[in-house]
Amino acid sequence: MKAVIIGGGIIGLSAAFYLQKDGWEVTLVDKSDLSDSCSYGNLGMVVPSHFVPLAAPGMVAQGIRWMFNSKSPFYVKPSLSPSLISWGLKFVKSATAKHVADSATPLLDINLYSRKLYEDLQQEPGFGFAYEKKGILMYYKTEKVGEEEVHLADKARSMGLEVEALNKQQAQALEPNVELDVLGAVHYKCDAHLYPGKLIPQLLDYLKANGAVIRGNTPVKSIEVSGGQIKKIVTDKEAITADLFVLASGSWLPQLAKMAGITIPLMPGKGYSFTHKEPTQKLNVPAILCEARVAITPMNGHMRYGGTMEIAPVNDRINMNRVQGIVESVPKYFPGIKLDMPAEKEVWYGFRPCSPDGLPYIGYSKQLKNLIIAGGHAMMGLSLGPATGKVVADLASHKQPDINVKAFDANRFS
Repeated sequence: MKAVIIGGGIIGLSAAFYLQKDGWEVTLVDKSDLSDSCSYGNLGMVVPSHFVPLAAPGMVAQGIRWMFNSKSPFYVKPSLSPSLISWGLKFVKSATAKHVADSATPLLDINLYSRKLYEDLQQEPGFGFAYEKKGILMYYKTEKVGEEEVHLADKARSMGLEVEALNKQQAQALEPNVELDVLGAVHYKCDAHLYPGKLIPQLLDYLKANGAVIRGNTPVKSIEVSGGQIKKIVTDKEAITADLFVLASGSWLPQLAKMAGITIPLMPGKGYSFTHKEPTQKLNVPAILCEARVAITPMNGHMRYGGTMEIAPVNDRINMNRVQGIVESVPKYFPGIKLDMPAEKEVWYGFRPCSPDGLPYIGYSKQLKNLIIAGGHAMMGLSLGPATGKVVADLASHKQPDINVKAFDANRFS
């Protein structure tokens, strides 16, 4: 049986990995050379703590306020684009307390499953991607945000996660080499982190060594459909037939789906990161600066800083005001860490594929019986990669997945 995966980020690579283990002949196609997917430049966090979807009460009002601040962490570029308007209306409709409550268990389950699969993967020959389970510290500076974070920590604890609310002194004890200027922090001991710069090449090497065909620099030009299934994809080099097709093309998912006659609501959310390779001060535990929505991860001896979410059509512009917002926020929490503005060439950016309800799409298309959709993971693509890939492989081989994926139905907006 032959499978074609379109998309070479962590979701596509994970799907290829588990399909190959199940005996499928795998061909992976990507429009890039596979050296700089969104998975490379992210913060490498594995986050069972992230059981609240992006579409949550308060995000709409907060987003409107942030639209008037050029350095803000969240921005929706005003546009008359029908796809953005449609996406926005669905987002507003989804941003309810009921949706958050209904999403918590499915998001937690798939994150915990993915964490377990990462722990299994690091034991495989040829894999070693600096996986560490130190947790994540959610730092806050204001009483209001502190109350929200402690309340969320209580919810997390009730769901079985290992989490502890810390005062400033307790948080400082975990970071003795860095001065803190915070009211407190919540330590999600359940979380982990890894180095994407090792993980992605190792997955590619494994796939190639085990017979997968990897087609980089190969954009898909068309998808031929007949009789309720995909017959072949046509690239600029060749036509490729298969028994199964997997769309795992990140923020380009809507365009690829449209070629197959399917509509999938999704908008790219651009994020930025930059890496200091020889930092004078390093954190011990990955951090999220709650008010600033900035993440920091020590990885491979470096320090990586990232954040922002720009909802807008795909573009190659780097908004240095957003990067400046990241730079300026760090010393507000860590006075001893003074960051210089990185040069534009040192700033990495990638597009997080955001569904309107903040949940990924995982499952068979109801229109095309040999198509599985795997996308829309937003900021959790790296975290959910292995779980998504394993579910794709289980579905393809008509096995019951180890977790319930009903909430991630790929046809829920059809």
